[in-house]
Amino acid sequence: MKSDGIRVEYLTTLDISDENCRFLFNTIPIPVFVLDRRNLKILDCNHSVEEAYGYGRDELLLTSFLNLFEESEQQELALELRTSSMLNHVRQITKGGRSVLVNLRTSRSEYSGRPALLVAASDIISILMVKPQLIQASKMATLGEMTAGIAHELNQPLSVIKTASSFLLSRAARGECVQAEVLRAMIEEIDGHVDRATGMVQHLRDFGRKSGAAVEPVWVNEVISRALDIFSQQLRLRQIDVVRELAQDLPTVQADPNRLEQVLINLLINARDAIEEKQEQEPASEAGDRITVKTSLDLGHVRIEVRDTGIGVAEDVKGRIFEPFFTTKRAGKGTGLGLSISYGIIQDFRGRIDLVSAHNKGSNFIIQIPVSGTVHAKQDSDRR
Repeated sequence: MKSDGIRVEYLTTLDISDENCRFLFNTIPIPVFVLDRRNLKILDCNHSVEEAYGYGRDELLLTSFLNLFEESEQQELALELRTSSMLNHVRQITKGGRSVLVNLRTSRSEYSGRPALLVAASDIISILMVKPQLIQASKMATLGEMTAGIAHELNQPLSVIKTASSFLLSRAARGECVQAEVLRAMIEEIDGHVDRATGMVQHLRDFGRKSGAAVEPVWVNEVISRALDIFSQQLRLRQIDVVRELAQDLPTVQADPNRLEQVLINLLINARDAIEEKQEQEPASEAGDRITVKTSLDLGHVRIEVRDTGIGVAEDVKGRIFEPFFTTKRAGKGTGLGLSISYGIIQDFRGRIDLVSAHNKGSNFIIQIPVSGTVHAKQDSDRR
């Protein structure tokens, strides 16, 4: 969907049966629906609807507009559609099962002599879909955070390599021999830590590359482990505990592992910042500061939860948390792109991301991604 730059109120004076008006109606670059005001059945819609929702016009005519919403929300939204001129941040479902977060602008009109509602839908995440450079810019900001994390993680292998090399150099300087078994053990230790450091650097290089749109079967727990490995030492230095509750034998999901890791790192950074903000306002609680990452299988979806004990999100801004450029962090602390881009990425995987939070009571970001069409069995020997 494209930006809602055309006010739907202008359509109230149009006779859609008129050829010129019909042309204008169909070329408006945002989805527009004509609804029966009494029962909210779709009387007409423009060509942009098919592009945005995947349904052809004939599939939608005389069906309920409420079918495009989740069943649990239909009754409440039916009342709001009839009484409000603007509905912000509501979730709709496309033909392919993808959820989209939209703003709906409504206006009363008439259609073929009966009371009607004109409804225009604008996708508030679409700016990120048509501007891939924003996604890459956000990834570069995330990469900066990863670099700081990896700098901490590199200290251990470098320390081991330095200790071993210093020992060998001192023996060589004194002309002393090193027992073959000791020498072999030290060389193996150095070799292993070089591989570990090389893997970290390669990880940064791979992450920084632009990702394509292709998806593949992905083991969620492996992506989570990579993300946590980068930040574990950094979080430990901030006295933040990390708790892993990763379910075993999860099926794969269709995703891009690089972009899924970007989402998880964004959530870890968000959790860390929320905890640090709370630490600034009050002393540490007896329960301690922690981030919990949990996975489970839930009705054909792999469910990922990232919970923190941070400052939480106030009720009055919770509905805007996935908007592009919206941030509750102080100036210079955040770009306002991380969560909105994460939302768009999870949408690409046909999944959804939700927030459960309360001020001063922490946050829980919940991701649900459908399992792959073909269930892949992971061998125990391959499991990390």
